[in-house]
Amino acid sequence: MIEKHIILEDIDPVVFYGVGNGHLQMVKSLYPKLRIVARDNVIRVLGDEEEMASFEENIEKMRRHVLKYNSIGEEDILDIIKGKQTKADGVKGVIVYNISGKPIKCKSQNQQQLVDAFEKNDMVFATGPAGTGKTYLSIALAVRALKEKTIRKIILSRPAVEAGEKLGFLPGDMKDKIDPYLQPLYDALEDMLPAVKLQDMIEKNVIQIAPLAFMRGRTLSDAVVILDEAQNTTPAQLRMFLTRMGWNTKMIVTGDMTQIDLPRGQKSGLKEALSILKDVEGIGFVPLEQKDIVRHKLVTRIVNAYEAHDKSNDERKDERKEGAINQNS
Repeated sequence: MIEKHIILEDIDPVVFYGVGNGHLQMVKSLYPKLRIVARDNVIRVLGDEEEMASFEENIEKMRRHVLKYNSIGEEDILDIIKGKQTKADGVKGVIVYNISGKPIKCKSQNQQQLVDAFEKNDMVFATGPAGTGKTYLSIALAVRALKEKTIRKIILSRPAVEAGEKLGFLPGDMKDKIDPYLQPLYDALEDMLPAVKLQDMIEKNVIQIAPLAFMRGRTLSDAVVILDEAQNTTPAQLRMFLTRMGWNTKMIVTGDMTQIDLPRGQKSGLKEALSILKDVEGIGFVPLEQKDIVRHKLVTRIVNAYEAHDKSNDERKDERKEGAINQNS
C-alpha cells in the first residue's frame, strides 16, 4: 500500500470535481480499490501501486482536459479512462474554449488571417471597424499561448483616452482610476478564464493590465503583449510601446481608424505606424472589414451608414476645394 498526493494545478477544482462532487464520486466508483480523499486542489490517494499508476495517469489527462476546455463531463471521464478520444478532442479550428466550455473559433476568412499572421509573425497589426473581433481574438490567442506554456505572461494595454466626454475625477486608488478604461479587456478575459483563476493570475502578475503610460522603460519578454485601441496613441507613444519588445514575445496592435478620440489636430500613432512599418519583415498586417463584424446585425448597418456619411462629406469637401481653386484662378 502506498499513498500519494496529486495537486490539480492551473484549473478550478470545482469544475474538476463536478456539481456536488459528482465527477469525483464517479472516479471513486471506477477505482474501488483506492481510497480517494479530495480537499481544495489536492487529491490524497491510498492503495495498490499498480492501480495508483493508472489512476494518476488518468487524473492528469482529466486535468489537462479541464485546462484546455474549461469543462468536463461524465462521458469525457469515461472516454479518458477507457483510453478513447473525447468529443471535444475531435473538434478542429478552436483557439480556446470559454468558461462554459463553448469553442472560440474564427468566424470569417479575415479573422483566420489574424490567427495565421499571429503564428507566422512576432508582431501583428489588426485594424478594422467595431465588432470585427480584433480584441477578443487577440486575447483568445494570448490565453491559448499561456495555457500551452509557450509564454509566461499576458500583458494588455490601452491608451487612457476618453471617448468624447470628460469623466472628471475618479475616486479610489490607481487601479480604480484606470479600470474603467481597461474594462473591455477584463470582459474578454472573464469569458475565457474562470473568475477565481483569473483573479489569481492578476494578483501574481501572470496577467498584467495597465495603461500605455506604464510601459515606458520596460522590456517585455516571454509574453503576448496586446495594445488595444491603438488609434488613440500619439506617434511617440506607439513608437515607445513597439520598442518594449523583448525575447520570446509576440505583440498584437489593434485599432479602428474611424474612432479616433485624440484632441483635434493630434496625429494618430497607429496611422503613422501602418505607413512607416508596412515593409518591415516579421510584421503582419490584417485589415478586417464590415463583413467580419460578429456583433448584432445592426452594428454592420450602423458602420455602413457612417462610412457612407463620411464618404459623402469628403466628396463635398473636395468639391468645395475644387470650386475655391477655380474661383481663385
